[in-house]
Amino acid sequence: MTIITQRLTNLELSRTERIQYGLIGLWILAMISLPILKWTQGEQIIPTAVTGALLVQFSAVFYVVQAKLGLRQTSIMLGLVAAATWGIEFLGSSTGFPFGAYDYTDVLQPQLGHVPLLIPAAWFMMLPSAWTVAQLIAGRERFWPYVGMSAVAITAWDLFLDPQMVDWGFWVWANPEGYFDIPWTNYAGWLLTGVVVTLLVRPQRFALPVFPLLLVYGIVWFLQTFGQAFFWGQVGPAIVGGVVMGSLLIWSVVKLSKAAH
Repeated sequence: MTIITQRLTNLELSRTERIQYGLIGLWILAMISLPILKWTQGEQIIPTAVTGALLVQFSAVFYVVQAKLGLRQTSIMLGLVAAATWGIEFLGSSTGFPFGAYDYTDVLQPQLGHVPLLIPAAWFMMLPSAWTVAQLIAGRERFWPYVGMSAVAITAWDLFLDPQMVDWGFWVWANPEGYFDIPWTNYAGWLLTGVVVTLLVRPQRFALPVFPLLLVYGIVWFLQTFGQAFFWGQVGPAIVGGVVMGSLLIWSVVKLSKAAH
């Protein structure tokens, strides 16, 4: 854990680092404000507040990645992720493959093909962190272990996400049974999507900025675990998601610490 402590306590940050950590801090504040806004403004504020928090996280991750890879390469990466995930979500909500039969409600706007445009942004805001976890655990040179771990790392997030989004009425399942009323086919679909998008983007070609993206993964783990357990009344998903995503996080931190010695 020494390297993590050193990075967190290092006050000599470049301008780029100040901006990226400033955006991450702004995103944390937006996430913390969610339950407060619900208490003060009512349930109707949730879609707007979630949209705002998502866009800030998306902006933070985009900035972090482009600071390392450049604007052109990051924009290409975003385009590939957005096109692939929108297409898979459109296929999924239209046919039931690969996630199972579900349908987006009209809560999240705007939509294209009845798929909220925020959904591809949500995929992008977490995929680079999942690729970083895979980079640390499996290594960029081990192709299929890297691809598989990328899919596992992004799917672990959905152990939190789907129960909460369904509870907020963002989408509905035709057969609400399985994992806290989420069909198990959904997680097979997430794994498949993680594999497909990773194969399409081929992020193992790049040395992603490890520390800020792993920090994003860790913050998501912390906020989802404690938020769903103590503020949103979803103790089951909080425990399962906390253990699975937390295990990947710890594994990654151990690998990062060993690499630093």
